[in-house]
Amino acid sequence: MNSKPEKKAPIRPDWWSKTLVGCVLGWTLALALAGLFAWAGPGGIAAPQKNQFVMWLIAPIWMMVFSLSYLFRSGLSALGWLGAANLLAYAVLFMYRGLPT
Repeated sequence: MNSKPEKKAPIRPDWWSKTLVGCVLGWTLALALAGLFAWAGPGGIAAPQKNQFVMWLIAPIWMMVFSLSYLFRSGLSALGWLGAANLLAYAVLFMYRGLPT
């Protein structure tokens, strides 16, 4: 039997890039998702009290994306995936806004 403890991989030093990517791209993704809810959610864009709800919806989405950004293998992969998610969310948002109501 081998009594030596297994060596764990060291913490990667790219947590700065993950923090920056999660902060900036997490914020923009939260804005896009909240905008999608504002336009496509129940009652349309002019529903009463919807503005307040959408405003408060941004913070939990942002913090969720921000905290999940540390699960990526590197800051570069976080940048790629969150950048692609932003592009997709904004494309859907702008397509939806362009539809006639």
